[in-house]
Amino acid sequence: MRRLIFSNQVLALGLGVLFSCGGGSPEAETRAPAAPSSPGADVPTYTFSIVPQQSAKKSADQWMPLLAAVSEAAGVHLRFVTERDIPEFERSLREGKPDIAYMNPYHYEVFHADTGYGALARAKDKRIKGILVARKDSDIEGIEDLAGLEVAFPAPAAFAATLLPRAELARRELGVTPRFVSSHDSVYRNVASGTLPVGGGVVRTFNAMPPDVSDQLRVIWTSEGFTPHAIAAHPRVPSEVVERVQAALMGLHETPGGMGLLDPIKLKGFERAEDSDWDDVRALGLEGL
Repeated sequence: MRRLIFSNQVLALGLGVLFSCGGGSPEAETRAPAAPSSPGADVPTYTFSIVPQQSAKKSADQWMPLLAAVSEAAGVHLRFVTERDIPEFERSLREGKPDIAYMNPYHYEVFHADTGYGALARAKDKRIKGILVARKDSDIEGIEDLAGLEVAFPAPAAFAATLLPRAELARRELGVTPRFVSSHDSVYRNVASGTLPVGGGVVRTFNAMPPDVSDQLRVIWTSEGFTPHAIAAHPRVPSEVVERVQAALMGLHETPGGMGLLDPIKLKGFERAEDSDWDDVRALGLEGL
């Protein structure tokens, strides 16, 4: 099995958070109690796990309306799932818990090989870019000013927010000290508050931050673009279900109100994906970073 990049600072055990995407108001649950009742015995239920780049509540607010629409179009019940942090999300993928998951490009490379998750969709007309941010009133002007500093990252294996900037920092031999703070939102808030001088993120999550945080920050470095996050299914999910979910995702931007469902996650839509789409990520050779 391939080795994922972990840190002792972020391996505290956590419980997954699940929300029903059927009718009624969202109800949070841990994995321990019985799962919420399905909308009907004739409607199959599948978990849809979202990488925890942001808080569970924010992710649920952004994704549950979209998953409800996809569920209806596909004739299945997609149940929103997230984890307390990225290492717990990685653990769940390694164990094959989610039926379908939205995962970063590096996670897809690893868990396609290790667990068999197969890509079915990715963001339409998008390339993922990593960024480094500093406070607007900071003396830091560019990446060369980071030598010897502490830098906030969401988690060791966060692709664009951690691995891409760390690869660039290593290439320049700048000798920074990484500090893992559990989420993209936490990175931005730590830098905005002055707790840490610089942090790694991605363009999408930075643009999704409230102005009281983002207005205090400026981007000091941006990576080149790569194939974005994958929506991938575990091999146990029947192929006909994968095809229906894939079709529902791809048609979402064309349905009435579809763009309104996509706006919260800052995407224009989804398109069909193939495993080879992530060969650009594989070519980076990030496993030993």
